[in-house]
Amino acid sequence: MTSLALKGPSVSKLLCKNGAVSIIYIKSSSYSSEAKTNLAAIKRGTGGRSSFNGVVATVFGCTGFVGRYVCNKLGKIGTQMILPYRGDFYDAARLKVCGDLGQVLFTPFDIRDDESIARAVQYSNVVINLVGRDYETKNFKYNDVHVEGARRIARISREMGVERFIHLSYLNAERNPKPLVMKSPSLFKISKFMGECAVKEEFPTATVIRASDIYGSEDRFLKSIASVWRRHSQLLPLYKNGEATVKQPVFVSDVAQAIVNAARDPDTRCKVYQGVGPKRYLWKDLVVWFFQLMRKDESWGFKHYDMKYDPILFPLKVMVANKLSPAYPFGGLHWEGLEKECTTDVVDMNLPTLEDLGVTLTHMEDQVPWELKPYRAHQYYIDQIGEFPTPPPPPVYTA
Repeated sequence: MTSLALKGPSVSKLLCKNGAVSIIYIKSSSYSSEAKTNLAAIKRGTGGRSSFNGVVATVFGCTGFVGRYVCNKLGKIGTQMILPYRGDFYDAARLKVCGDLGQVLFTPFDIRDDESIARAVQYSNVVINLVGRDYETKNFKYNDVHVEGARRIARISREMGVERFIHLSYLNAERNPKPLVMKSPSLFKISKFMGECAVKEEFPTATVIRASDIYGSEDRFLKSIASVWRRHSQLLPLYKNGEATVKQPVFVSDVAQAIVNAARDPDTRCKVYQGVGPKRYLWKDLVVWFFQLMRKDESWGFKHYDMKYDPILFPLKVMVANKLSPAYPFGGLHWEGLEKECTTDVVDMNLPTLEDLGVTLTHMEDQVPWELKPYRAHQYYIDQIGEFPTPPPPPVYTA
């Protein structure tokens, strides 16, 4: 058996055995527009899922809420995807259809294992980090996922020669947040802030997208407020009756499109974008509108009140939801989620938004009625046309 080694950044090793040549390793880390000898990076096809646009992307957090949308949009434009997953493979198998045969590859990984992360990013020129936790478990704390995990992925990506790194963060992340419904500062906000700093340290040219509350199918925003665990029958406790919180939620598809656009635009390096929706609303007005869309208005018995007047029953319910199901709190009801719910979205006018990434933002009035349709009261009742008038949209907050 003879061996032949070729020099160059694109081909690592060639082996000749019985006259047959097999390529052991080809690193496609360069865009096809650059003058490289790497044939694997050349664009192929006319566009679409069966084509190749020259981008090989590794998407960490692909099986999550935002990750599923990102993978679909990447595959739609002919991106080759490497999708790391943990746990059961069948949680990730549904992503096979995001691209044509050979376009979507899977690899198991552990966020604490350097070797598995390196294996996932070694062929990629773009890495997208969507890994995050809304609540802590016995195996993964906020610091493990948002800080150390993000730092490890960014560091290994830089060491493996990845050209672009995109990190999804939180709009209201800060080093010293003021507690609202909790007795101590939110570890979620702190860890998100520290994770963003860690990514910038390890990968200075990373692109960061700070998203506000993201809504969509199977989200943890609309779904949590519609849960029976969130309210007492028809009564809903809100922080300061919802009058001290201003929200600017963003549609998940808009965030995913922004991530895809950033991955293909080299000018987004080193920049921070704010993922917010087109309008701001008072939280009380949003909640009332949500329940009207679910046909659970005042005639149904719905009322909201200040959370401070419920110092025993509601905290007890939160404790029960977490004790009975520590791995996944019933109804998504936990203190960090409530802290996030009552946090006002603060937008920095000096930073660009998703519109600067070429995204046409979706208005809540056009999308939320569809998302809340499964939570309607008396869902199986066949209503007559016009029997339930369309509730007016919430007023836009302008103060």
